[in-house]
Amino acid sequence: MVYSSENIERLVKVLSSLPSIGRKSAQRLTYHLIKSDPTFIDNFVDALIGLKNNVHLCKICFNYTEDEICPICASEKRKRNIICVVEQPADVLAIEKTNEFNGTYHILHGVMNPLDGISANDIKIRELIQRISNIEEVILALNPSIEGEATSQYIAKLLRPFEIKITRIASGVPIGSSLEFTDELTLSKAIHSRIPF
Repeated sequence: MVYSSENIERLVKVLSSLPSIGRKSAQRLTYHLIKSDPTFIDNFVDALIGLKNNVHLCKICFNYTEDEICPICASEKRKRNIICVVEQPADVLAIEKTNEFNGTYHILHGVMNPLDGISANDIKIRELIQRISNIEEVILALNPSIEGEATSQYIAKLLRPFEIKITRIASGVPIGSSLEFTDELTLSKAIHSRIPF
């Protein structure tokens, strides 16, 4: 038996599909939105529409941007001969907060995971290999998980014929954790103490 309206149930279902939002949290958020000022709701809807219509992938590094090329790739102040490879755009934000890295990035949008059917062809590895001309160093900064390690090993194997420096961030980042939630000091030390791969 359904006790709420169809529109309420629809929003609860949508919100509960978001990461780390369960059904109870989705219900609380839905009822909060119902009680919110109409101006807030309009701004919320406009922000979602803006996200949908204006944000896409940078054609170089695959970070999210509103332009064809993201501000990091477009910057003349960045070292273009160093690429830091990360899993997700949130990892770029985490590393940028440290102010320790002044190169460019490459976002894979995931890691290889055979159990979930994710292969090298499903993430941006091929595009990374296409960027290697005039590159001196590739820093592998994937999350320290089994899948992240396997993906790092696979990328390193593909890069070895190019005779470039391959490093990884130091192990100050604990196994099984996420870069997005690692504190700035730990990430800063990990980048500063990167080691050959």
